[in-house]
Amino acid sequence: MSQKKLPGPGLWFLLRNGRQLSADPLAAFELLAQYGDMVLLALGPRRMVFINHPDLVREVMVTKAAQFQKSKLLKRVFEDSVGNNVFTGDGDFWKRQRHLMQPAFHTRRIGAYANIMVSHARQLVDGWRDGQTLSVSREMMHLTMGIVTKALFDADLRDDSAGAAFSRLFEVVGHRIARQNSVRLPYWLPTRENRAVRQSVAAIDRVLQPIIEERRQSGRDTGDLLSMLVMASEGGGMSDDQLRNEVMTLFGAGYETTANTLTWTFYLLSQHPEVEAKLLDEIDRVLPTGRPVTLDDLARLPYTEMVIKEAMRCYPTSVAISRDAVEDVEIGGYVIPRGTMVVLSQWTLHHDPRFCDEPARFRPERFSVENEANIDRYAYLPFGVGPRICLGNAFAMMEARLALATILQHYRLTPAPGYIMHPDFRFTLRPSGGLPMVARRRKIENSSSSP
Repeated sequence: MSQKKLPGPGLWFLLRNGRQLSADPLAAFELLAQYGDMVLLALGPRRMVFINHPDLVREVMVTKAAQFQKSKLLKRVFEDSVGNNVFTGDGDFWKRQRHLMQPAFHTRRIGAYANIMVSHARQLVDGWRDGQTLSVSREMMHLTMGIVTKALFDADLRDDSAGAAFSRLFEVVGHRIARQNSVRLPYWLPTRENRAVRQSVAAIDRVLQPIIEERRQSGRDTGDLLSMLVMASEGGGMSDDQLRNEVMTLFGAGYETTANTLTWTFYLLSQHPEVEAKLLDEIDRVLPTGRPVTLDDLARLPYTEMVIKEAMRCYPTSVAISRDAVEDVEIGGYVIPRGTMVVLSQWTLHHDPRFCDEPARFRPERFSVENEANIDRYAYLPFGVGPRICLGNAFAMMEARLALATILQHYRLTPAPGYIMHPDFRFTLRPSGGLPMVARRRKIENSSSSP
């Protein structure tokens, strides 16, 4: 193996910028990217390598993925809160869980949830008033929680104690991940956060356990994802505790990420009226007189998909992926010692002019069929890449398109007066202040649908 020394900032850089690096991860990634495509950050015994090139991403995430595992820093936060699961697991455990869960996200399976997604989006806008100022982040969270709990459990938990517990639990997880480099207090200590986690898990268990037992006893597929997982786990595949862990993880992934994607999309549309006008024209042509969007309509809404993909490029919900080297491994001609954390950032990759033309522009056309073919698949990572790519990516894209089309049939959203947006990173990236916007009812004209 090569013995070349990795470039990186010295101790003085860390001392001078340490507070900013900790408080503002986006700025930290941008600073590190200035040093090159592969940068060593060392402080005492802790070593982190930051990579910022599609070729290096491919090595870590695909060709040499077996030589890496999920970051211990990430594992410890999740396992304290929601237990070991397909998101944090590695090795044979991860392979078994992935194999058991994959069928639940088959295209034919998730297509059955389209009506649920549209129905919940229509219920949302039916509760809005013309001229009302809304917290778009809160509204989208309410929408996606309704969709994900219906799809997972065939139940609406938004007004249930379990729904509040899910929200509280993942809020704590987000805070812990955002400060994961700080001193870690033991889980058993009765701190406010630890009590909140235990209380949230207990509230969720009180709701989930009877549902799991009912699905096991009935032996029937009732159409929700939990039924599919229960059936897949028969014969010792998954215990009730493991099912609970996986369902909680699916909830967290399916609830907040899509809500953030939709929130960012509405913000970007409000800043680019020419894009919004083109999108509204497509929706009005395909969906005359405001008829509900269907799964079959999505093929005739290509610009809607382009807008969402570009929103995920501009403001990826997940801004970084981390892995730990399980052995010495050569990446990009440098030796990464065993135990080193390797970090890549969607934020810097998505905004690097080498891999994305005019990255500061919101230009959905870059995701047209002809243009998307020119995008390096390892430079655009809204759902990750490689064997651990997000299980629910097709579900999320379907949900985002159906919800966006449904909402824009009825309302336009404009920023509240005086609002200034700042990206706010916790576990995921969201606009600051909940993104207050004014809902303006649209007049839907009678027209003919174009093929």
